[in-house]
Amino acid sequence: MQRPAKLVVGLLPILAIMGGACIARTLRYGFSAKDEPPAIEVFLARVMRRYAGPADLRDRKNPVPLTPEVLTEAREHFADHCAFCHGNDGKGQTEIGPRMYPRVPDMTRPETQSLSDGALFATIENGIRLTGMPGWGDGTAESAEKSWTLVHFIRHLPRISAEEIAEMEKLNPRSPAEMESAREEEEFLEGR
Repeated sequence: MQRPAKLVVGLLPILAIMGGACIARTLRYGFSAKDEPPAIEVFLARVMRRYAGPADLRDRKNPVPLTPEVLTEAREHFADHCAFCHGNDGKGQTEIGPRMYPRVPDMTRPETQSLSDGALFATIENGIRLTGMPGWGDGTAESAEKSWTLVHFIRHLPRISAEEIAEMEKLNPRSPAEMESAREEEEFLEGR
């Protein structure tokens, strides 16, 4: 028997034992979004994320030219559609972000910033199965252009300013309770 075949045969029992231990642990403790995943799960999730987008998009460069107007449009779109989970600063520390599983990523970190433009675009357009990330694209050129502008904004997140975040806060969606609270506050300040 050749050396690679011996190695595979030798590793099979170890892998079977590890797999059995994982299954036994899962059956005993179940799955919880509150638990931190083991290192192997994090590794596998990163590998799967890398291949979540179609191969023909992975290495594509952003076709939308970066201009101040494009960045402003993308910032407004992000504030209205994405910040609920990702936060205006892209760090995912929102009410919902840390409770999701897998966790909402900090888009300012290298794990996201090192992804290709095409991989970010594919994530926005198509979403990622078994995560909270929906696919926002509808297959139209308009949808694709909006997603490409968001790629520019995601690249900008590590350098976002406090002024930009303040502008975005005005555009964030508000719940009915938040709108009622703001109305009551306004009435109080007006003396009604």
